[in-house]
Amino acid sequence: MIEARDLTRRYGELVALDGVSTTIARGEVVGLLGHNGAGKTTMMKVLTGFLEPSSGQVTVNGLNVVDDRESVQQRIGYLPESAPLYPEMTVGDYLVLMAGLRGVPEAECDAAVSDAAQETGLLDRMSQVIGTLSRGYRQRVGLAQALVHGPSVLVLDEPTSGLDPAQIASIRRLIRRLGEHQDTTILLSTHILQEVEAVCDRVLVLIGGRLVADAPIRELLASPTIRLSLARGTDGVADGLAGVEGVESAEIEGADDQLDGFERWTVRCVPGSQPSPAIAQVVAEKGWTMGALAPEQRTLEGVFRELEQQAAREASP
Repeated sequence: MIEARDLTRRYGELVALDGVSTTIARGEVVGLLGHNGAGKTTMMKVLTGFLEPSSGQVTVNGLNVVDDRESVQQRIGYLPESAPLYPEMTVGDYLVLMAGLRGVPEAECDAAVSDAAQETGLLDRMSQVIGTLSRGYRQRVGLAQALVHGPSVLVLDEPTSGLDPAQIASIRRLIRRLGEHQDTTILLSTHILQEVEAVCDRVLVLIGGRLVADAPIRELLASPTIRLSLARGTDGVADGLAGVEGVESAEIEGADDQLDGFERWTVRCVPGSQPSPAIAQVVAEKGWTMGALAPEQRTLEGVFRELEQQAAREASP
């Protein structure tokens, strides 16, 4: 659906995108994550044909974004961070205007506008002047204009920026509902980690214009570490677990703050392995007293911090 190859964009000496390559399949809901200035908006503008890459190539449905810009943009619904609204127009008139600009045939315009309004919860606001709407409803109008021509790809840049908590929850529910359409691909840019966890299945992480992670969220959050609590003074733990398939090492951390009389062990495992059942079996066979056995819980914030530290180390001379 979307394929970027060695995508680079420069502004003079500033490299906003640095050799980014990724593929996004039909029906995926993908989060583009990074701090302000990481290159997210630049990448979205390049993907949608509003900026040309300095080098590299982008295709949407097999069409080159530079060579077939108009054809590509007909297939894309784009909501920039500042929605392109006309505050003096009514919601209905504005959506009719945008449908016409997007090439919707006149005979199909009313149905297209009605469908977009229904999808975004605007049917009861069609006669209201946009300038009188709340920020949350203006975001809905922005989403409606991105949907009105029935695009196969939705590109949303910071769709909840500046909204209050109730409005954020409402827009997230709307995006999740749109993501349930199996033929619609959604790329969502944000610097809010909770946003990605709430609505996306996969995440791309940009740091300093470089793509440092591209994986399903469940894989990013999967931990190769197991926390094991055993009664204080248990002997032979490291040797006893050394033969368990998938276990690389076991080290004692000290007293378990949560369980009196127990010590906490860190069991490092081969990525992708699931040795917990085998560890429990060894504990039972050895007659050890176990208080807890659980994979370490990772957060997207923690993963992002690790990626930042890794990028800083790689950038150091």
